[in-house]
Amino acid sequence: MDRSRAFELVKEHVKTKNLVKHVLAVEAVMKALARKLGEDEELWGLAGLLHDLDYEYTKDDPARHGYMTLELLKDENIPEEVKKAVLAHAGHKERELPIEKAIYAADPVTGFIVAGALIRKEKKLEVLDVPFLLRRFKEKAFARGASREQISSCQELGLTLEEFLGLSLDAMKGIASELGL
Repeated sequence: MDRSRAFELVKEHVKTKNLVKHVLAVEAVMKALARKLGEDEELWGLAGLLHDLDYEYTKDDPARHGYMTLELLKDENIPEEVKKAVLAHAGHKERELPIEKAIYAADPVTGFIVAGALIRKEKKLEVLDVPFLLRRFKEKAFARGASREQISSCQELGLTLEEFLGLSLDAMKGIASELGL
């Protein structure tokens, strides 16, 4: 499956504008992680783009989240690593492969970074930096839905929190216009 087909599927199944922005952000972070770790950018990008394909159908039934994505993709030519990443991000399988560890950390960090942009008067990613994000990371009440534990799992990839936040922020700045930030 190529990126254009994956994005067609996103447009077909994801109707919430903010959720489309979320999967685009996770795609960007996953590609940046792949570059950093010497992995396949396109493959990792697909995992990021498709990981929440079923979210609008399963948001009230998290036990089905991920599994329904695989059902929606059953007639598509999806690499096995992408399928495993989809299940790992939803907590349905142990994180073993680097792609599984990456998406587990990348998923919540995008929301955390967006929250950082939205509390600034400019509402732009360009005004954010890593020291600002590190300070906010320590505040339990800030971006409460962004699991600090999941974000900190970046260490499973050999990255410090500071490195991971910087890489993720730079990746999202690269698509800021698509994100409206």
